[in-house]
Amino acid sequence: MVQTLLPPEVRPGQSLPLLQALHILTRDGKLNQDSRRKLKQVYHLVNFIEPLMQTVMEKQPSPVLVDHGAGKSYLGFILYDLLLKQHQAGQVIGIESRGELIEKSRQLAQACDFSRMQFEHLTVAEAMQSEQLPEQVDIVTALHACNTATDDAIAFGLQKQAQFMVLVPCCQAEVAEALRQHKAEALSKTFLSELWRHPIHTREFGSQVTNVLRCLALEAHGYQVTVTELVGWEHSMKNELIIAKYTGQRKRSARERGLQLLEQLHLSGLAPRFHF
Repeated sequence: MVQTLLPPEVRPGQSLPLLQALHILTRDGKLNQDSRRKLKQVYHLVNFIEPLMQTVMEKQPSPVLVDHGAGKSYLGFILYDLLLKQHQAGQVIGIESRGELIEKSRQLAQACDFSRMQFEHLTVAEAMQSEQLPEQVDIVTALHACNTATDDAIAFGLQKQAQFMVLVPCCQAEVAEALRQHKAEALSKTFLSELWRHPIHTREFGSQVTNVLRCLALEAHGYQVTVTELVGWEHSMKNELIIAKYTGQRKRSARERGLQLLEQLHLSGLAPRFHF
């Protein structure tokens, strides 16, 4: 394959066999529209993670990044290929509950000679107890981890004392369902319930509240939080990016506001889920 004929999205030094194995590139080096969209999302996330990785490596030369809900490990493989392959240390660990995907990822890592990639067939709860994982990790990522899986990744990051968490939530249904269950009671008590009276608003408002609670919980546990867009909305509707940096300065007001918000919305039973 001739380098000059490659699509401009392919970066210098990237492993072409990896991109082909991930079905991002075809055998003749082409990139279809779906792959271009997916690659753009991953690249944007890599751009956010790269300076965090550099910050970690200034303190210790062998960073550990754990990717939760790894799926086919697009993110983990490209992170390793672009950020760690050229270094002598550093590790990417993919956590995924589907065993067949873990096995395929292990085979691909071996074929690409990515010796410092590790894949574990575990749920997040199992990962928190697993002896296969280090006691402390530096960066936790979760790209489009559905529903409560993002909260599980946050719990893992808190337990492992992660310096950074980089989260792109997806399909937050739990809060919306709780809002539906308490809708009649809320309508009788507060005009604010008009924000989620209609089903489509319940879904959207539930998603918004979920991410607000996650940010408050992270701040309560000593993280500085930034919320931004991952890519343009034309590429993905699941586009909110939460970046948390550990500072050790726990905000009592964030915990209090989170609990007040849950109480106002008749969701106090979800406080443990959000680590309040």
